Amino acid sequence: MKSLGDLIALTRSIGRNASFSIPARNGNCIINSRPRPRAQPPKYLSTLFAAARVIAAAHAGWRGALSGIVEATVATMEKLGAKRERTVAVIGPSISQRAYEVGADYRERFLAEEPGSEAFFVTDDSSGEPHFDLAGYVADRLARAGVGTVSDLGLCTYCDETRLFSYRRSQHHGEVDYGRQISAIVLA
Repeated sequence: MKSLGDLIALTRSIGRNASFSIPARNGNCIINSRPRPRAQPPKYLSTLFAAARVIAAAHAGWRGALSGIVEATVATMEKLGAKRERTVAVIGPSISQRAYEVGADYRERFLAEEPGSEAFFVTDDSSGEPHFDLAGYVADRLARAGVGTVSDLGLCTYCDETRLFSYRRSQHHGEVDYGRQISAIVLA
């Protein structure tokens, strides 16, 4: 899936007639099995999950991803009847690695907490600063959690100035406000 249209199609194809309702909240995550909309305004990266009669929206910025929000979401979805291997996760718009410059202290802190995450950092040739692949890291965590299908829309909030908002971009351009995005998934 590489388009917003695919994401809309996904939300329409997850089924009707959910038979139970046990909403659960875990950190920056909303999980639902009742036919009604659930939405969440992401500041960094939203990930939408769908399985048979269970949906979830998780804010998986670097802190949430590093602290296990992806795994907690999948585990809670399983308690509501979802199967990991049949779950679909879509990573929404986020800052791309090319635009996500982080400091060396950030990189060191991240590597101290998850030593195997070196592959998600590159050093920019012109600035010498590390850049982090947040969407790639979240996709990796989803795969390691056993999620059956993982898709990244590949939309950069920093680079796509005409369609997407970015706090970081607004700060770099000296803008007063940066707007908001919302990601939603509906169980109908």
